[in-house]
Amino acid sequence: MSDLSSFPIATRWPAQHPDRLQLYSLPTPNGVKVSIALEELGLPYEPHLIDIGKNETWIPEYLSLNPNGKIPAIIDPDGPNGKPLALFESGAILLYLAEKTGKLLPRDPAQRYETIQWVFFQMAAVGPMFGQLGYFHKFAGREIEDKRPLKRYRAESKRLLGVLEGRLDGRQWIMGDEFTIADISLLGWVRNLVGFYGAGELVEFDTLTHVPAWLERGLARPAVQRGLDIPKRG
Repeated sequence: MSDLSSFPIATRWPAQHPDRLQLYSLPTPNGVKVSIALEELGLPYEPHLIDIGKNETWIPEYLSLNPNGKIPAIIDPDGPNGKPLALFESGAILLYLAEKTGKLLPRDPAQRYETIQWVFFQMAAVGPMFGQLGYFHKFAGREIEDKRPLKRYRAESKRLLGVLEGRLDGRQWIMGDEFTIADISLLGWVRNLVGFYGAGELVEFDTLTHVPAWLERGLARPAVQRGLDIPKRG
C-alpha cells in the first residue's frame, strides 16, 4: 500500500486508491490534457475535482502541491526510482507520462524533440492567446470599451490557427500518422475556442480546412471523449 500521508493535499482530498496516480484537476483546456493522456495510456488513476469557482486552488493544501495555484497537478506514487513524485504544469505532466510509459511520444530523438516543440508552442502561445481572446470576447473583458485588446488577441489567435493549418496540411496528426502529446495539448484549446468561447466566427474558423478536420478526428477518439469529462463536475 502506497503512503501519501506526507502530502498535505491528501488530507483535503483523501486517496481511496493510494497505489494509483492521483489527478487533481477540472475539465478545462489545461485540465483535460492530463485526463485525456491518462485515458489514452490506460494508466490506473484516481481523479479529484478541484473547484476553481470555489477558489480551491488557493487553499494551503492545494498550494502545497502547486504553489502557482493552478490545475492540473498529479502525484504518482510510483515515480522515478519507485518514489512518489508530485508534478504541476500540464506540459510537464504530459512529458512525464509519455516518458514513463514510452507512449504518445516518438522514440526517434529528432521526432521526439519535434513533438516537444509543438507542446511548447501550445503552452507558450496557443493557451495564453486563446485564453485572453475568450476573456475579452465572452467574459468580463467584453464590457471594456477599448476594443484594442480584443482585436489584438483575435489577430494573434487567427495567426496561430494559421500555423496549425499549415502544419496539418498533408498530416493526419501534428506528427503525421502518430497521435502524440502534441495533439493532446492542443485539442482542448481549439475545441474551447470555437465551442465554449464561441469565437469560431470571430477567428473565421470555417475558412480553415485542416484544423477543423483534425479537431473532428481527435474528438472522435474514445479516450479523448472520456478524458473531456474527467473529473466529473458535481
